[in-house]
Amino acid sequence: METHALSSNMENYLETILILIRKHSVARAKDIAECMKVNRSSVTGALQALSERGLVNYAPYDFITLTPDGTEVASKVLWRHEALRNFFVSVLAIDDKEADEAACRMEHGVSKTIVDRLLEFAAFVETCPKAGAKWVRGFGYQCKEAGHTRSNCESCILQSLKEVRTMPEKTDHHTDLTFLSELKPGESGLIEKVAGSGAIKRRIIDMGFTKGSLIEVIRVAPMGDPIDVKIKGYHLSLRKEEAASITVIQKEISG
Repeated sequence: METHALSSNMENYLETILILIRKHSVARAKDIAECMKVNRSSVTGALQALSERGLVNYAPYDFITLTPDGTEVASKVLWRHEALRNFFVSVLAIDDKEADEAACRMEHGVSKTIVDRLLEFAAFVETCPKAGAKWVRGFGYQCKEAGHTRSNCESCILQSLKEVRTMPEKTDHHTDLTFLSELKPGESGLIEKVAGSGAIKRRIIDMGFTKGSLIEVIRVAPMGDPIDVKIKGYHLSLRKEEAASITVIQKEISG
């Protein structure tokens, strides 16, 4: 399947169909037209083109579904969109609407490598032991410490290392190996392994679920499916069966 030949417009259709299916369980042509603000004839032409490529199942007056290949492509596009949007909001402090529009324009031309680097940077900003960098409009990132300059970074890092080395060793915790599907909202862990094989495993890994990544469960639907999680600074939804294929190391603090 030559997915690289897809235009950004075709990718937008696949992304919209996936969002509608996740939200309403089904996708209809009129809903696609409304979401994308295009006329029905444009939707019909796009669906026919995607059907010929084996990416959607389409028949007039019937619900539209994604094929396995279509689901894989749509998931990657949606992942890039959400990752970019969350980076703009959480790191660059961009307004939600503007961030979403910018992510929509950029998602088709940004490689996975670049998105991964952006997410790594976002994670660094959120987890740095000397966190406190803030966005100052017109000046970029600056330390909140008065008079701080880049030349002082070395002393800050050395101080952080000193604090870690002198920190008393904790003996009141243990490490548990469990499945992501078993975590409750608010609980987190480090990804140890993604089981399974084929397209589903590949899609999960492509979405950023890699060994050593910190993941937090945000909410679980009443029936246990789907499960909303936060990983590398962005939010994603997983089916329970997908979450059950991910082994995590969970640290529990007693007392």
